[in-house]
Amino acid sequence: MNIIFFHSSPNFNGDEWIQGIQARLPEANIRQWISGDNAPADYALVWLPPYEMLANRQDIKGIFSLGAGVDAILQQELANPGTLPKGIPLIRLEDTGMAQQMQEYAVSSVLYYFRRMDEYKQYQEQRLWNPIPAHNREEFVIGVLGAGILGRSVIEKLKEFDFNVRCWSRTPKQIDHVESFYGKTQLNDFLSECKVLINILPDTPETRGLLNLALFRQLKSGSYVINIARGAQLVEQDLLTAIDKGYVAGATLDVFVEEPLSNLHPFWTHPRINITPHIAAKTILDEAMDMICDNIRRMEKGESPIGLVDMTLGY
Repeated sequence: MNIIFFHSSPNFNGDEWIQGIQARLPEANIRQWISGDNAPADYALVWLPPYEMLANRQDIKGIFSLGAGVDAILQQELANPGTLPKGIPLIRLEDTGMAQQMQEYAVSSVLYYFRRMDEYKQYQEQRLWNPIPAHNREEFVIGVLGAGILGRSVIEKLKEFDFNVRCWSRTPKQIDHVESFYGKTQLNDFLSECKVLINILPDTPETRGLLNLALFRQLKSGSYVINIARGAQLVEQDLLTAIDKGYVAGATLDVFVEEPLSNLHPFWTHPRINITPHIAAKTILDEAMDMICDNIRRMEKGESPIGLVDMTLGY
């Protein structure tokens, strides 16, 4: 079994991956792909592979994306058709330790707003001693956009705090004690009661720009926005406008259209916006390698891999 490996970042430690995969699959021959390498390969482990790596290969059984999101590699294919050979399964990482991190990030952000820490921070800066009541829990509805593996894990953790949680997704979902909305026709109904909106949707042409002024106006007045999905799903200027107009009280953002964020970007200094540098959930190396190797063994036995991407949906 031959495996080729490529990651586009020059700062990425590929040797650690290669050694880890080799230890888990001692029967495999794994190598770092370099330009001109046309030797046989059964599987490819990649992040943004160059066109020549995979385009003309007929021997590949599966392509593993070294990340949970595959939007970047699919956009690369759109820009340069043939980057991904037709008919070859594309497999993404599913949880690999990210679910717990997403739970931690979402819960801490929700509690920050629920206990009005955002306001207390401003009072501190003004040296004001001003106790204020927490938000009314009964009226504090949390809406989660996206109910896949990561979205569902966040929903279940929030329920442990006895919050009223609802979700919206492309198709119907069944989650105990959670009101589920789906499809474009139910989006406004979903938004209408939300005091907090958490975005964990996959990045697709349909979800890009979804977090815009029209959407913010559907939320409860003075709501809070948490984006831990993709930067392109948020219209950044619309968020600033929504805060100015009072539709949104503030936001916690982990992802951005441009990363790293420009030094001149208004988010850096906005008193109602908290930003983090795309760290809500990082891939845990050992768990990612375990999942990839388990999937390769499944495929070698003729079984379907976990995390198979539906190319028509984009996730």
